[in-house]
Amino acid sequence: MNEIHALLQRTQDAWNRGDGAAYGACFTDDATDVTFVGTVYHGGEEIGRAHQALFDSFLKGTRLFVQVDDVRCYGDTAIVVTRGAVAKSEPKRLDKLATYTLVRVDGAWRIAAVQKTKHKSLMEAVSFRFQPATKPTAS
Repeated sequence: MNEIHALLQRTQDAWNRGDGAAYGACFTDDATDVTFVGTVYHGGEEIGRAHQALFDSFLKGTRLFVQVDDVRCYGDTAIVVTRGAVAKSEPKRLDKLATYTLVRVDGAWRIAAVQKTKHKSLMEAVSFRFQPATKPTAS
């Protein structure tokens, strides 16, 4: 588990430095990154290149905040669910969720896929209010 947390910390550190190459190096060569706006990037090199362009423009000076909520290991594969945010200062809440599929390649964990989603708490609250059966048992 420590190695998995260390990998996610490396992604966070690379983001916070604005280092697209280091960020992309955390992914496998055939990785898939689905952003919360729906953009799909393929492969660590493309993910790193695209993020460098973002770090140099829209995301310049931002920091990545990540909280690991769940880790489940299945041999050399792990599923990790996180809450997070991207902001220039400490966010009021972690409003994005990400589900990572990690694989162990040559003894090291790397990201094979990640799907990011913006948490819409108002929509969720309305759903739970009008259809309580939709509320998960674990919160």
